[in-house]
Amino acid sequence: MPLPLPEDSYRLNGHHTSFPIEVPTRRKLPLLHIVLFLATVVTTSMAGAFQQGANPLIDPATILVGLPFSATLMSILLFHEMGHYLLARVHGVWASLPYFIPGPPLFVGTFGAFIRMKSPPANRRALFDVGAAGPWAGVLLAIPATIFGLSLSEVRPLNPLDEGGIILGDSFLFSALTRLVLGVSADDASIVLHPIALAGWFGLFVTFLNLLPVGQLDGGHVMYSLFGRWHRWISRISLIAILLLGFQGWQGWFVWVVLLSLLGVDHPPTLDLSASLDPRRKLYAWCTVGLFALTFMPVPISMTERPAIPPGEVTHVAYHPEQSAATRTFTFLYRP
Repeated sequence: MPLPLPEDSYRLNGHHTSFPIEVPTRRKLPLLHIVLFLATVVTTSMAGAFQQGANPLIDPATILVGLPFSATLMSILLFHEMGHYLLARVHGVWASLPYFIPGPPLFVGTFGAFIRMKSPPANRRALFDVGAAGPWAGVLLAIPATIFGLSLSEVRPLNPLDEGGIILGDSFLFSALTRLVLGVSADDASIVLHPIALAGWFGLFVTFLNLLPVGQLDGGHVMYSLFGRWHRWISRISLIAILLLGFQGWQGWFVWVVLLSLLGVDHPPTLDLSASLDPRRKLYAWCTVGLFALTFMPVPISMTERPAIPPGEVTHVAYHPEQSAATRTFTFLYRP
């Protein structure tokens, strides 16, 4: 997402450092972009393999098991960033190619991606186009990926002896897609997500995080485009709301409060302060606010422990108490 900063410096995806304005004079091979992209493909593929109970550190060939998760998630992130990049080019804003950030392969395998914006948007219309293009491009791929992945997912009846796992939160959009594809109520079943559905869920997760109306996140761009200087109050109120959400179950909100506070909650002005959004863009902006509401999850991720099982007992939803930890798989469950 495009994020201009004061003192003539700019950044994208509010959680990244700012960069001074620079106008490229010649094209070079984007070696760093390629290396980071390939490294992130590896870490996300490893994460996908670990999710399926494989260990690519012991058997490197099993990394192929993680490709469905990796390919889906990387495509969603690429669509998101290229949405920003292409609209930046349309509006004459100098922007870099996406930088992908590899992460530890034990969970998702990436911290996302960002692009550097090297010159400011001319006005609030250009800012909106560049800022909103990323979330819409990403979600347009995340939705069909989620639908396809859900069709391959396993539905289990709720059971008090069900195994522990990572419980993924609910959003209006994901809940609606679940009912559409699987025809079950989220209150009546646990869904063991297929890797493609899991990547789709993370795509929706990334979408709503980027659309938080704070600072220079994508949502901050949309709010500034709509309301101009009123953005500073919307941003502060939203930050307080995020802090309160941290007491509702997901500790990650506290990390976001600290991060956004350090990076700043205000939005620098565009070059042209007078031009507001035209009626068509205002409609699109409110649709983007609606997208945030549809993908928002108060508690995105939580953990459950496996229940205590009497010695020697084995059931189809439990594990033997003498089973080694190395042979147990950790399941991603969608159970709002």
